[in-house]
Amino acid sequence: MTFLRLDCTRCERTYPPSSRRSLCECGGPLFARYDLERAAKDMRPGHLALREPTLWRYDDVLPVENPDHRISLGEGFTPLLTTPRLGAQLGLPLLSVKEEGANPTGSFKARGLCLAVSMAKAFGVTDVCLPSAGNAGSALAAYAARGGLRAHVFIPRDVARVFVMETAAYGAEVVLVDGLISDAAKVCAERASQGGWYDCSTLKEPYRVEGKKTMGYELAEQMGWRLPDAILYPTGGGTGLIGMWKAFDELERMGFVGPQRPRMYAVQAEGCAPIVKAFAEGKDSAELWEGASTHAHGLRVPKPFADFLILRALRQSHGAAVAVSEAEIVDGVKEAAATEGLFMCPEGGACVAALRKLKSSGHLSADDVIVTFNTGTGFKYVDNMAPLW
Repeated sequence: MTFLRLDCTRCERTYPPSSRRSLCECGGPLFARYDLERAAKDMRPGHLALREPTLWRYDDVLPVENPDHRISLGEGFTPLLTTPRLGAQLGLPLLSVKEEGANPTGSFKARGLCLAVSMAKAFGVTDVCLPSAGNAGSALAAYAARGGLRAHVFIPRDVARVFVMETAAYGAEVVLVDGLISDAAKVCAERASQGGWYDCSTLKEPYRVEGKKTMGYELAEQMGWRLPDAILYPTGGGTGLIGMWKAFDELERMGFVGPQRPRMYAVQAEGCAPIVKAFAEGKDSAELWEGASTHAHGLRVPKPFADFLILRALRQSHGAAVAVSEAEIVDGVKEAAATEGLFMCPEGGACVAALRKLKSSGHLSADDVIVTFNTGTGFKYVDNMAPLW
């Protein structure tokens, strides 16, 4: 058993691994901690090469101890694609794209919900829930269906219809809520409390981040146990960025990488950029963004719950936060599609746009090895993006 305990990211309280706690007593997010010395012995590169090409290849640093509790649809180990034509156009020849649209249900959300629902099953849970801007809801519903659990998903009413249809097709209860994901979260929390459901909201339970951190493990393995100079990540709730930062620390402790870290860049939309504002103002937490608006619904999070962890990673890595316009997002999607055949979600397009801005401002140079993330397939956003196209 390598899963040792849960640690609070705010006050450093600890809890046993058998605890079903969602948050610390102080309200802080919890991180799973492992016997990394033992994990390193079993995760040597030669051993990993023989394992299944899914995120479960890193099971030594994942919390699901009993293989019978794993709920899998083949998630993870997505392609890391060199993009020479796009890179040349941007003046960044060492650019690669991590293509998360290859995951089950078409997005990176499969990683986190795979782990969250698997742990819910391990705890004997029958009902799981979360608020969603689209992709998280469909992923929760799919993994709940796969594991025989009931799912309840709360979605802003203006989210593209395809997400509602997909989530309902997996058998989930879908509740449409007026307002933003923050409003959906309030309704979800109330219903979860009444029904005794397991709430899988972003970083309000400890295990979604464990699934997301496998993106960091994959990057290291796919790059020959070297890390890039810079990573661009579309940041709404920020679980992926936080998870990768956690992964890099674990990898160093296991002796797989050195102390050098990628500069982490959080990419947001100009119509909802609480992290960009907080970073620029030198604050440790973000203020609620009033009137949040963007067609990249995954970025429409007016106040990330774990804002302090996002900002901490940006500053520790000597990275930054950058916002792009709606027109730049569309141009980014078009540019990636026309140069590399990658039809990105708008969040991925935002990162392409941010590459150009960061190059112009001197944050990125032609010598940098850069990885940008496309967090989902663009096909789910066709109706949503059509008015801007």
